[in-house]
Amino acid sequence: MNAPTKAMSVEVLGATKRFGAFTALDNVTLKVRAGTVHALLGENGAGKSTLVKGLVGYGVLDHGEIVADARQVKIASPRDAQTLGIGMVYQHFTLAAGLSVEENLLLARGRLPWKIDWPKERAALDAFMRSMPFRLPLDAPVSGLAAGEKQKLEILKQLYLRQRFLILDEPTSVLTPQEADEVLGLMRDFATRGELTVLMITHKFREVMAYADDVTVLRKGRLVGTSAVADTSRDRLAAWMMGDAASKEDDPELTGTRPERKPLDADAPVRLALSSLDVIDDRGHRAVRDVSLNVKSGEILGIAGVSGNGQKELIEALVGQRRVHGGEMRMHGEPYRATREEMTRLRVFALPEEPLRNACVANMSIADNLALRDFDRAPMKRHGWRLDRRAMRERAERLIAEFNVKPPVPARAIGTLSGGNVQRAVLARELGQAVNVLIVANPVFGLDFASVADIHARILAARDAGAAVLLVSEDLDELLELADRIVVIAEGRLVHETAASGADRVALGRHMAGHVESAAGESTEPLAVHA
Repeated sequence: MNAPTKAMSVEVLGATKRFGAFTALDNVTLKVRAGTVHALLGENGAGKSTLVKGLVGYGVLDHGEIVADARQVKIASPRDAQTLGIGMVYQHFTLAAGLSVEENLLLARGRLPWKIDWPKERAALDAFMRSMPFRLPLDAPVSGLAAGEKQKLEILKQLYLRQRFLILDEPTSVLTPQEADEVLGLMRDFATRGELTVLMITHKFREVMAYADDVTVLRKGRLVGTSAVADTSRDRLAAWMMGDAASKEDDPELTGTRPERKPLDADAPVRLALSSLDVIDDRGHRAVRDVSLNVKSGEILGIAGVSGNGQKELIEALVGQRRVHGGEMRMHGEPYRATREEMTRLRVFALPEEPLRNACVANMSIADNLALRDFDRAPMKRHGWRLDRRAMRERAERLIAEFNVKPPVPARAIGTLSGGNVQRAVLARELGQAVNVLIVANPVFGLDFASVADIHARILAARDAGAAVLLVSEDLDELLELADRIVVIAEGRLVHETAASGADRVALGRHMAGHVESAAGESTEPLAVHA
């Protein structure tokens, strides 16, 4: 187990993958040289995950070839990839928390004898661990490891399996900067010694420039460009990722025109205000750090950022799913704690990310889901405690027709609807009445063009009717089309603000990727965002 392996070259030629009418990959070619670190960049939905799933056997490509060490290969399952020496370390840990380090390493083999010879296995594992540049105690329980140690164990699992080509999916998203540098430095060393080839999916330009040899950028399922890192720059990569004027002329899908909407009222009241807000994540770390912002009536404030920079925790705090650790939230000038009573009285509504999981009960009917806000109040309730099923059905029929939910069957379980129709149903519930504040997170992720246009129109209509809209999205095109102002969140802090109408894509991309030139005089202090 401790003999050095030899790095492998991998090429994907003309990769195409479709899901129904949606093309996730469109004739993409990627060539990764043996013994190098190759970065793969692109916004959410760019096709990165679809491409690497084809390499590890979780999503067979519709068209295209895979070449490993100059030999054409077929990868139809994860076992095929593992046999070839291709492994993957996922963004979220795949460890058995209740077992030890050595037990997790053994489980990685997949097939074990019915009776394990522990003295023999421990001796082999100890020899393997001593051959590694970083080590973990074999008897340590995984539940007690720090995030950086868990990431190292995920990498050790792949090295234990003697994989020669390693895919890292956002490898530093759960690590501190110090842990990130250590892990990526180790990967760089393995590649330099010719023992490993690394394909690294990342959003962080700093990591690309510091650790990668080559970089490839995808956008909307297409190959934008490939370059040696030494021959490119952050600005060029940002333009590739986010699109620029020249690329938009060549790609009509990227030509976003801002729809007509009512002009902003300079004297409009502030409906949503956050002051020095701190929110803690599930690991006890500050996910939202000293965030201050205001959103006025009739305004859309867009929050741009790479996934995992505090957006999820911020939204959860605003809708009452997570406690605030510090600072203050106010609605219409009064303190706000996101209770159900406050949200109802102050007319605060939300369209969270993944609505089927976060805003619905999948096995309940559309009518029941449309009544979740007010099932215990008249006219949905009568005689003190009884649900008025007729009133629920009649309102559901009206909202289903108004918001074009298909199929128009109130009794149908909402979990059987398509993603776009689930989103429309949730919008019907949240926008089927007067709205003062609307909180929206990635509202059209994965939806078809017709659903996107419909939902965007609904959000703009709420804005024009006087709602203050906080729109969190990882799609920069969406923010540029809908928002009046855009702020960027990075590592839980607001680091940049601009009017959407004059926003610079490259500048936004650089801030989203965590690259700020201190020499340019930009402050590293938290940004207070005010209308």
